[in-house]
Amino acid sequence: MSKSAAKNKYPRIDGDIMRIIPKRRNGILRLFFSRIGAAVVLIILQFAMLYSLYDQLRDYYEWFSAAFGLLSVLMVFHLFSIDMDSTAKLTWLLLLTLFPIPGAILMLFTENDIGNRAIKKRIEELTNQTKKALPYDEELMQRPEIVDSATDDLCRFINRSGCFPIYENTQVEYYPLGEDCFSVILRELKKAEKYIFLEFFIIAEGEMWGKIVKILSEKAKQGVDVRVMYDGMCEISTLSSDYPRRLRNLGIKCKPFSPIYPFFSTNYNYRDHRKILVIDGKTAFNGGINLADEYINELDRFGHWKDTAVMVKGEAAKSFTLMFLQMWNITEKEPNFDEVLCSDIIEKSGKSVGYVMPYCDCPLDSYKVGENVYLDILNRARSYVHIMTPYLILDNELESALKFAAERGVDVKLILPGIPDKKAVYSLAKSYYKYLVEAGVKIYEYTPGFVHAKVFVCDDEKAVVGTINLDYRSLYHHFECATYLYKTTCIADISDDFDNTLAKCREVTPESIKHEKIGYKLLGGVMRLAAPLM
Repeated sequence: MSKSAAKNKYPRIDGDIMRIIPKRRNGILRLFFSRIGAAVVLIILQFAMLYSLYDQLRDYYEWFSAAFGLLSVLMVFHLFSIDMDSTAKLTWLLLLTLFPIPGAILMLFTENDIGNRAIKKRIEELTNQTKKALPYDEELMQRPEIVDSATDDLCRFINRSGCFPIYENTQVEYYPLGEDCFSVILRELKKAEKYIFLEFFIIAEGEMWGKIVKILSEKAKQGVDVRVMYDGMCEISTLSSDYPRRLRNLGIKCKPFSPIYPFFSTNYNYRDHRKILVIDGKTAFNGGINLADEYINELDRFGHWKDTAVMVKGEAAKSFTLMFLQMWNITEKEPNFDEVLCSDIIEKSGKSVGYVMPYCDCPLDSYKVGENVYLDILNRARSYVHIMTPYLILDNELESALKFAAERGVDVKLILPGIPDKKAVYSLAKSYYKYLVEAGVKIYEYTPGFVHAKVFVCDDEKAVVGTINLDYRSLYHHFECATYLYKTTCIADISDDFDNTLAKCREVTPESIKHEKIGYKLLGGVMRLAAPLM
């Protein structure tokens, strides 16, 4: 066997880092033959067919024009009769006006969830199968502080889409940077005795993943059940298509969620954006941090990378175990939830303060869990709501809630990136600045670099740390998860971190908005038209 072949087959250990050394990625080819490629080809073919028909039947132009007009009117009536966000309706209305036939086909195709009914049915089956796995404690829900804060109502709403109760007997630690969390992850992984479950949107070879996979391979040799799941988009960005096989050679079970195949389907739009690490059902990590070097500032991509996470120890970790298993079992012939249904009684390590409610959001049901939790916080806030988010692409409900909270005297502050990862999305975020600032919302940009944190903290009592951005993709199209905290001791740490981050930010003012670069203004206005599709 040649040296190059050996390198491709076996892992290499450099100190405490393991490199899997995947084959050279064929991302461009896979993208070309993926659903994106298929969609582009079909759209080009449609326009070619229309042009051909026009050229051959130009004498019937008036008839075709009347038919197009009638189609547009019918589609507009249909558009306003369906349940859809009003901003999204305006975007579709624009598409239907400019491109009646392609717009109508695309809208009906999207509305009918072509190609995604099987996975929707499967998720419904798994959710129904596990709905009673983690029942909430009615006695706990009736405590005065839970009832007075309406946290019981929020818990009941969240449980309409699954079984994610509110817990006590859970300790929570907050990490203001990815590198802070990473050192703890390595420590906790080494303690694993039964299983390690990882579900992340992005995994990339490097310092961070190399150290983690080295521990995972060692634990697998010890008989620990190690499973890794990442979003299928990694196959056209960071990992090769044979990466699951390479990890299985190390004893690690691995699968991508919704891998990229040459198939035109709305299922392509629904990505697994969750970040979950569960160890023995007793310890779990959740936040914005993916398993790639920029998240721990080992790689400089957009200046300093600001991200956050929480570690929960105790009963609440069981909910993250269930979330992982629900996603893992989508493609399993015989679903198994023994790790949740037969979990050991969690040992209580000291007195914990406050309540913890992990939850997830699925784009295939009718519950906008992620958005409604944020709306609940904004609408019930009395003193302040402080937010960190990498993206700002708002629907009418969230924009109105942010402005209304500020207008009734709540101190609403948002921290966004100072150095963007995507300039088009950055310009779109800036298009909201003027109207939010006029309402009293205070906006700041993180000058050292990029904010990837997804954090809400409110009134020194409530907080959310998770994966859910303030954009359409997170709120409507992605599988997401987060940790809701009420009166836990770490809320003070979250509030302090926000203040410390704020000190490194520049404030957006009416004057700075007025003198914003013309390129951002023009691009933001154009992108605003397509905001729901971003």
